[in-house]
Amino acid sequence: MVWPHLLSYFFGGAFLANAVPHLVSGMMGRPFQSPFAKPPGQGLSSSTVNVLWGFFNLVVGYLLVCRVGDFDLKHTPDVAALGLGTLVLSLVGARQFGRFNGGNAPEQS
Repeated sequence: MVWPHLLSYFFGGAFLANAVPHLVSGMMGRPFQSPFAKPPGQGLSSSTVNVLWGFFNLVVGYLLVCRVGDFDLKHTPDVAALGLGTLVLSLVGARQFGRFNGGNAPEQS
C-alpha cells in the first residue's frame, strides 16, 4: 500500500461526490451554484454549465480512482480513503450550499 494512492482515492471520492449534485441539477434543467457563477460558489450557473462541470468532476474522479494505483473494492484502506473523501466533500457541500437552499434550517424540537 502506497500512501499517495490512498490520497488519490480520497480526492477521487471528493470529485465523484461533487459530480452528483451538478449532474443531477443540470439534468433536471435546474440552475445550481458552481465555481463559474458570479460570485463564484454562490451565484447560480445554468443547467448546461452544471452538466459540463459535473461531467468534468466525474472524469477526474475516475482518473484518480481507477487509473492511479490498483484500487480494489475488497481492500479496506482503498475503500476507506474513497469513502472518507466522499463524506468530507458531502458534508462541506451540505454546509456551504445549505445556506442558499434552505438545508441549514435549525432543527425543531
